[in-house]
Amino acid sequence: MTLPPPISRILLYVRDQPRVADFYVRHFGFVEVPRKHRDLIELKSPAAQFSLLLHQASKGHRTGQSCIKIVFDVDDIESFKRESLRKGLKFGKTFKGDGYEFANARDPAKNPIQISRRAFLK
Repeated sequence: MTLPPPISRILLYVRDQPRVADFYVRHFGFVEVPRKHRDLIELKSPAAQFSLLLHQASKGHRTGQSCIKIVFDVDDIESFKRESLRKGLKFGKTFKGDGYEFANARDPAKNPIQISRRAFLK
């Protein structure tokens, strides 16, 4: 049986590409890849073979209305929330899942993001 192809990129339509790029660089350690296309910013995750592509939203795009949520695995939710707040990102209440915790926020383009301990379940 062959494995399904891995997810390697998520494309977000945003109005202010530099602001959203700075958000993911500052708060989640992404690294901006030198531009090959002037309408697209690529951000690589230093922890995985994964990229966020930031595409310029057209005037017709309704930002923040997507059906996706970007989830980041963190081992210590409260420590990450404190450090994020120090850098200007406020997460909401920490919720308890089935043996794990998570908290939600939004990026500058209003895309939902989450930090979660689910990956660390034993």
